Amino acid sequence: MNAKEYQAILRAAAEVLGGAMHIVNAEGITILYNEEMAKLEKTRISNVIGKPFREVFSNIPEEESTLMQALKEKKATRNQQQTYLNEYGKEINTVNTTVPIIVDGKIIAAMEVARDITDIKNMSDTILDLQSDLTARRAPEKQAEEGADETGAGGQDGESRKREKRRGIRRYQFSDIIGENQRFEETIARAQKASHNDTSVLLYGETGVGKELFAQSIHYDGLRQKGPFLAQNCAAIPESLLEGMLFGTAKGGFTGAVDRAGLFEQANGGTLLLDEVSAMPIGLQGKLLRVLQEEYIRRVGGTKDIPIDVRIISTINEPAEELIERGALRRDLYYRLGTVRISIPPLRERKDDIPILSSAFLKKYNERFDKEIWMLSDGAKAKLMNYDYPGNVRELENIIMSAVSMADEDHVLTETDIDIDSGYRESADVSGGHAAESFVETGGSLSDYLAGIEETVIRQYLIANDGNVSKTAKELGMLRQNLQHKIRKYGI
Repeated sequence: MNAKEYQAILRAAAEVLGGAMHIVNAEGITILYNEEMAKLEKTRISNVIGKPFREVFSNIPEEESTLMQALKEKKATRNQQQTYLNEYGKEINTVNTTVPIIVDGKIIAAMEVARDITDIKNMSDTILDLQSDLTARRAPEKQAEEGADETGAGGQDGESRKREKRRGIRRYQFSDIIGENQRFEETIARAQKASHNDTSVLLYGETGVGKELFAQSIHYDGLRQKGPFLAQNCAAIPESLLEGMLFGTAKGGFTGAVDRAGLFEQANGGTLLLDEVSAMPIGLQGKLLRVLQEEYIRRVGGTKDIPIDVRIISTINEPAEELIERGALRRDLYYRLGTVRISIPPLRERKDDIPILSSAFLKKYNERFDKEIWMLSDGAKAKLMNYDYPGNVRELENIIMSAVSMADEDHVLTETDIDIDSGYRESADVSGGHAAESFVETGGSLSDYLAGIEETVIRQYLIANDGNVSKTAKELGMLRQNLQHKIRKYGI
């Protein structure tokens, strides 16, 4: 097979895989440059193919080119973000995987596959710039507040809280947390104690239990209440950009990059909430651990060590040991983040709080929708109490919001106003009936028997849905991640 045939195969492979591909030979001359790469770099194939890489991309320093590093140093890079200028000076943002091609110990070529992330990069830069501007604007307000009489917890008087409410800025404090369940009150008390010190806090709880509510309360009722509170969902940003979001970028790290402070610098003197920290790539978890130990950061592409003074609050929505066992969370990082560990119980384990929460949400959405609903009927209360709330407090709030928004001019919410997934309820009721009969007949542990029923129901639904986890979770009224946890638990 000759060189042209090999190139034809590679071009066909690139088209099938849908990737932007660039290959240079041992002399640095481009031997393959496909249409996708040309579109990404906003040039023509004829401008690149058959020409020396250093001639076409002369504005990229050789030491910063992953293709040249692969060719000269046999260095492979995977999923590395790059910002550089093309031959016309146009900024390009990509995530590249570059590998040397070695035969019998000799480098014969280097191949790069790229993905365009320009829009995502622009979005993350905008988020950081807006956050920086917001922090700067808040500084004068904080100084004014410090000089005024403080009539509320967290150094805010009623008027300043109203101003922030009008601007859409939510600041939660412990007074905003609703619940009288004994276990829940113990959880609040533990969080209040944590607010009086400066250690890292790890919050564990299912989706919708109010982890950010607790995190903000620890900050705004704590020692750092006058400092910034910033939050970042680690699952919401592509891993290729998350490092730059957290630690910032330094000019010169990649051609075209700019100096930009990351969230650690912006949160200096305050608190940084890392939501769903287990979604952070393992490699980045190692860098985070070093930052927490050394108390300084280094911007991506930079060489300067920048001291930081930031309290870290992090959250996970699955048991830590399970995350560690499957390699989603580093054990050493877990211990570092979890100096204080707080477990927030799900709503199904504190159902005695449903009436008081329902009343609070009823008042809230009466005001929002300009309604005058005074109470819930006994049937409505029973319907709310008999539901398991896979979405926890957030789901209860959404149920009440929906009911109030759709209610007529009556002053009482009835059972028919409460919209709860009937499919989930019916399956639970049928299983419960069989459970009662069998449990009376056989005796034994109630918790074990209920677990057996749960396993059976999940198996039946999975079989009916041909193993489709997403569809099964929807029909059971569960979050997909909670269903996956149950599947692992029962070995289904």
